[in-house]
Amino acid sequence: MGDPSIERFKRVVASAYGTLDARRQEVNDLNVFPVADGDTGDNMAMTMRALAEELENLDDGRSLDEIGRAELVSALARAALLGARGNSGVILSQIIRGAAEELASRPGEPVDPTLVASAFAQAADAAYESVRDPVEGTMLTVFREIAHSVSRQLAHIEPSSQRLEPGVAPGAQDAVLAAVLEQAIADGEKAVERTPEQLDVLAEAGVVDAGGYGLILILTGVLAALRGQEPQLPEPGRFGVAPASRPHHSGSKYRYCTNFIVTGSGLSGREFIPGLEELGDSVLVVGDASTLKVHVHTDDPESAMEVFADAGSVGKLDVADMHRQVAERNARLGPSATGLVSVASGAGLEELMAGMGALVVQGGETMNPSTSEIISGIRETGAASVIVLPNSSNVVLAAERACEMCDVEAVVIPTGCQQEGLLGLVGYEPDADLETNRGKIEEAVGELIVGGVAQAARDDASGRFRQGDAVGMIGDEVVAWGGTGSTLAAMIERVGEGRELVTVIAGEGAPIALDAVEEHVPDGIEIELHEGGQPSWWWLLAGQ
Repeated sequence: MGDPSIERFKRVVASAYGTLDARRQEVNDLNVFPVADGDTGDNMAMTMRALAEELENLDDGRSLDEIGRAELVSALARAALLGARGNSGVILSQIIRGAAEELASRPGEPVDPTLVASAFAQAADAAYESVRDPVEGTMLTVFREIAHSVSRQLAHIEPSSQRLEPGVAPGAQDAVLAAVLEQAIADGEKAVERTPEQLDVLAEAGVVDAGGYGLILILTGVLAALRGQEPQLPEPGRFGVAPASRPHHSGSKYRYCTNFIVTGSGLSGREFIPGLEELGDSVLVVGDASTLKVHVHTDDPESAMEVFADAGSVGKLDVADMHRQVAERNARLGPSATGLVSVASGAGLEELMAGMGALVVQGGETMNPSTSEIISGIRETGAASVIVLPNSSNVVLAAERACEMCDVEAVVIPTGCQQEGLLGLVGYEPDADLETNRGKIEEAVGELIVGGVAQAARDDASGRFRQGDAVGMIGDEVVAWGGTGSTLAAMIERVGEGRELVTVIAGEGAPIALDAVEEHVPDGIEIELHEGGQPSWWWLLAGQ
C-alpha cells in the first residue's frame, strides 16, 4: 500500500489534471490570443499529465519522509518543465516551479495558508519573469490575482488556521486549505472575466483568456480533491466560444510552435534569446544551469536547435504546425457559411492569407499543388460551400478538377497570381453565402492591375537586358528592365497609374530591404508593404 502522504499528492494532481482534461477542448476553443500557441488546453493538459506520471514514478515504496519534500517538489517541477509545450504550458511549468521552490524551502512545515500564500506569490513572480514582454489580460494576470487573493485572506483568517502545527490531521489541513482555495478560485474567475477589458483581441472575439480559464479548471480540480468531492465546474460556454469564422493566431508570422530541451552545465537561458529572436518570435527559455526548456515560433526548427549546438545536448523536440491547428479548430467548431481555400507560396503570404480567413494550401517552390491537396483543403474547411483561389494560371485546371470531385459545392475564382488572391480576400465574408462572396471577390480582383519584378534567368533575345538584371512584367509582357531600383520604381509607377494605393509584397532574396523600398517610390504614390517570402519573384505588385 502506498504512503498516505504521497497518495494525497497523487489524488490532488490527478484531480487537477482530470478536471482540465475534461474541458481541454473548451479551453482550446477560447484560444484567440494574438501570439500563436498551438492549442492552449492541450498544452496545459500535457504539463499536468507529466506531473501525474512523475508521481507514479516516485511512488516506489518509499515514504514521503524517505523521499523528502525537497526531492518530491524538485522532481515535480522538473517533470512540468520537461512536459511543457507552447507558451501556456511553459508558463504553467514556471508557476509550478515557483511554488515548488517555496514549498521545498520550508521542510517539515505543514502546508498551511501562510505557506500557500508564499508559494503562490513566488509562483506568480516566476511566471512573470519567464516572459520577456509580459502581456496583461493573460494567464499571468489571472494567477497574480489568485495569489493576491490568498494573501488578502490571511488577514481575515484565525491565527490558529493561518499557521498549522506539525502533526495536524490531514482532514483538518485539507479543510483549511480548501476554504482559502475556494475564495481564491472565485477571485480568479472574476480576473478571467476581466481579461477582455485588458486585451483588445479578446474583447473583439467576445471571449476570455484561454490560459486563465485553464488555471481555474486546474485549481477547481485541486479543491475537489481536498474535499473528496466531484469538481464543481463552470457551466460550459460560460466564458464564451470564439467564432469559427474569426482569424486566429494572427500575431506570429511563423508557422511552427517549436519546443525542445537542452541539457548541459553552466547554462544561462538569457544568452540564447537573441539568437532565437533572429529566427522567430514568442521566445521562452526557462530552466536552470543544467536543463533549459526552449519554446519558439519559427519557420526553421532545425536552426533554432543549432543555436544550442555548443551548449549541450538537445532533445525531446516537439514541433506543432499552427496553421494546421487553426484549420482543424475551425472545422471542429462548425462550418462557416462559405469556406475559402487559397493556394500560397511563401511563409509571409501564407500567414497573411490565413489571417484573412483562408485555409491555405501550400504551393511550394513551383506554386503547383496537386488536385488531391486542393481537395483536402476544401474538405478541411468543413463548409458546405467553398471558394478556391488558385492564385496561378497553372493551378486553375487542378483547382477546377478538385471542385468537380468534391461532395460539397465548390467553385473556382481563377486568380492568376498571389497578389490577386491576397487582395481578393478583402471581400471575403465567411458568414455570407457563396454567391455573395464570389461577387465581392471577383469585384475586388477585377479592379486590380498587377505585376511583378524578378531576376532575368537568361539574356533577352532583343538585347534589352542580360541574365541577372531586374525585369518587370505585367501579365506575360516585359514592361521594364535594367537596374533593380529603377525597375522597381518604374513598375510601381506603372501599376499605380490612376490608382489610390500600390501593394508591394517582398519575396525571398529581394535585393532591396523592405524598409528601403519607399526610397524607390515615385512622388504621389502611396504604397503598402508586406513580407511575402515567395520564391522567384523579388516583388509582387498590385494597384488598387
